[in-house]
Amino acid sequence: MVTTLLVTGFAAVFSAETGITRVAIDFLGFKAEELKKNADNQWSLLVSNDLSGNAEYVQTTKKAVEGFAQSLIRSETELIFALDDHDQVVMSTRPVNFTDAERQDLAKTRSSGKTGWLRFVAEGKERVAQVFPFAPFGWTIWVSEARDSFYQGVREIQQQNYVILAGSLLFAFVLLLFFSSYLTRPISKMVRTMREIIEDNNLDRRVDVEYRDEIGRMSQTFNVMLTELSRAYGQIKNFALQSVLAQKTEQRIRNVFQKYVPSDVIDEVLGNPASMLVGENRAISISFSDIRSFTTISESLKPDELVQSLNRYFSLMVDVIMENGGTVDKYIGDAIMAIFGAPVKGSNDALLSVLAGIGMAGALDEFNREQVARGKVEFHIGIGINFGIVTVGNIGSEKKMNYTVIGDGVNLASRLEGLTKKYKQILLFSESVYQRVGRHVWCRMLDKVVVKGKTLGESIYTAQLSLTEAEKIGWATWHSGLEAYYARDFLGARTLFREVSDRWLPGDVMCQEYIDRCNHWIDSPPPAGWTGLEVMHEK
Repeated sequence: MVTTLLVTGFAAVFSAETGITRVAIDFLGFKAEELKKNADNQWSLLVSNDLSGNAEYVQTTKKAVEGFAQSLIRSETELIFALDDHDQVVMSTRPVNFTDAERQDLAKTRSSGKTGWLRFVAEGKERVAQVFPFAPFGWTIWVSEARDSFYQGVREIQQQNYVILAGSLLFAFVLLLFFSSYLTRPISKMVRTMREIIEDNNLDRRVDVEYRDEIGRMSQTFNVMLTELSRAYGQIKNFALQSVLAQKTEQRIRNVFQKYVPSDVIDEVLGNPASMLVGENRAISISFSDIRSFTTISESLKPDELVQSLNRYFSLMVDVIMENGGTVDKYIGDAIMAIFGAPVKGSNDALLSVLAGIGMAGALDEFNREQVARGKVEFHIGIGINFGIVTVGNIGSEKKMNYTVIGDGVNLASRLEGLTKKYKQILLFSESVYQRVGRHVWCRMLDKVVVKGKTLGESIYTAQLSLTEAEKIGWATWHSGLEAYYARDFLGARTLFREVSDRWLPGDVMCQEYIDRCNHWIDSPPPAGWTGLEVMHEK
């Protein structure tokens, strides 16, 4: 009875809270989505009219977004506000009075990049909110409501359940005392005998069989069990010794093979040996990184110096890959092939692979500082990333196999790595990756290309974790220039690319590349079917 009441009570509270939470998520999520759509539309108007760099128009647009946020408010407890990159409240539907501790917590949430459904404390009250970033303004926006307004009904249900449960527990306790006293008298001797056996581990003891009822049959059965336990005790000790030896052997094998095979793969093989030769199709992210001009580098170093430098380089790169949930699939000479999403799938494998790529670029800077300090040559690398469905599994024969991935998506990642040299970028990734990371990192589209072995075009991108204010304006203007370029407005595109190069991104090689392209197409206009695709004939 008590168990039923406990389960029913907690289920009711859980269901009520879950339902109200779902309503709150949908309610605030709808408002957050509408506010984001309005902000996106406002910003698109600025960009399409080449006003994104005009501070007055940008400020007017921010006011318009704030006005729309105020129109979404339906109760006194609702609050919509935004923090900028300096953790200042730059937009609010009403005056706010946050404490220093509350501001620090909001700043941590903003800087951590958390989005979606969150709980936080503001103005001394717990609130729930849908949080999303709006990159063009550098805002992080909270669409919030006081938590008490949503969960008042749940608290009332909890209070009622506590009263019912307290009464039920008291009644059950009284019944328990009565029946336990009545039922346990015949087995008191049996319990004492069992306790003595436990204390001295003497399996030769036996329980006295005093009655020919259920208790007597249980005592007789217990004596039989003791006899069998005595017989099995020797076997158990032998099995325990064998088990310890087997565990130590398995651990030694793990320690050796983890240097060659990811630990997750070892766990999978040991847990299910029959699946060793079974592959599967899975959507994962594939990363290729390669050292540029490695032949020249190897000729300038002694063999032992080359091995030492490569070992240090690989150690830094692999640490970054593994910290971001990746698995090193193989080394191909001086190249590293890594996969994200196999054998263990992450929450956003494409994002993790891009973060790993950015982290590898930072680790390369550290490596090159060490090289310069030792008087050795610096390394330069290119990283290509693609996300797609590939075949993954243990591929090979019963005598030799390798946990790896194969498929067209792997080839595209390799082609993108090869293009990093042409585009003078350390990191390039495909459209499928951009679709999954565009909201989380700063992305810059570079070109539309047809790689070797393909017939369809592929947009390629690079990314950074953060941008300066000048870079933000420069990237926005750059994308406006791309829109004009692909719309065949080569004069307008050239003007925008020159503005980016002169004002916001001095010396940017991609700006000069597109200025040269615009000059070419102005002098020799493209044919009617021109789509702006660059056909690559080499890796």
